[in-house]
Amino acid sequence: MSEFLTRQHFELARQRAQPHIRRTPVLTSATLSDLSGANVVLKAEIFQKAGSYKVRGPLNVLAQMDPAARNRGLICSSAGNHAQGVAHAARVYNVPAVVVMSTRARKAKIEATRAYGAEVILHGEIWDDAHAKSLEIMRERNLTYVHPFDDPVLIAGQGGVGLELIEDAPDLDVVLVPIGGGGLISGCAMAIKSINPRVRIIGVEAAGAPGMKRSVEAGHVVTLEKVGPMIDGLVVRRVGEYPLHVCRHFVDDIVLVEETAIFDAVVWLMERCKLVAEGAAAAPVAALMGNLVRFRAGEKVACVLSGGNLDLAEIKGRAWN
Repeated sequence: MSEFLTRQHFELARQRAQPHIRRTPVLTSATLSDLSGANVVLKAEIFQKAGSYKVRGPLNVLAQMDPAARNRGLICSSAGNHAQGVAHAARVYNVPAVVVMSTRARKAKIEATRAYGAEVILHGEIWDDAHAKSLEIMRERNLTYVHPFDDPVLIAGQGGVGLELIEDAPDLDVVLVPIGGGGLISGCAMAIKSINPRVRIIGVEAAGAPGMKRSVEAGHVVTLEKVGPMIDGLVVRRVGEYPLHVCRHFVDDIVLVEETAIFDAVVWLMERCKLVAEGAAAAPVAALMGNLVRFRAGEKVACVLSGGNLDLAEIKGRAWN
């Protein structure tokens, strides 16, 4: 595989995954457009199978995996959505899967992962803790590991989001993408710019876990000593090596959004757009509403709503100020 992925990589990955995923819609948002001054569209991966874009990458990985390695069984670590993606892909290929999730993983995501047939093990407080445990179990049980973000083959699958977006909205000027470990923005940035290199790609990170922004500034992966927000999907201490390499070349800017603004955006999307987006998915909307992104009036701006696996019990228990 070349240093960076090409349009052909994304096209082939999409073909492999296509029988098992949905082509999610690109929705216009007059309300967000009026509020921001941009022409806003939303790539609604909230309607994807398993509730998020995360199903795309594992399907591409398993399609190309050595059958002997695949049949040994899979293992992954996840904040929640990668767990469901791997579990769904494992069911497609009729192989067993073990998923290690942090103890802070949302109940809804845990139950959904088990419903796909995966064994779920809870360990640690954030993804990094679960990741360490999953590697230990991998060695003990001789399982095959599926990384959630630091794998070009997986990223080729995730990039299908960007490929579909630029095909359905070819006149885009700016795309806002949430960043956790960096897999989604890496795939989207390369896929979109393989078709239109003039599109500006803006990453959105939680202010309390700015791993990619700090790593880009430092020129190498920076391990955060501690992370603040507890929005699963945005919280890692260490982003991927390959995603950082891609972001340094293809991502135009990274903005940081406070946790309260993200949760406000979750509620706003439900109230005003009738869309259920989880915290990570709402981060681009929060950045747009908070005027953190520069664009010219009337430019076409897309927000990637990466997933809709929202735990409503969390909303009920949170004081919204």
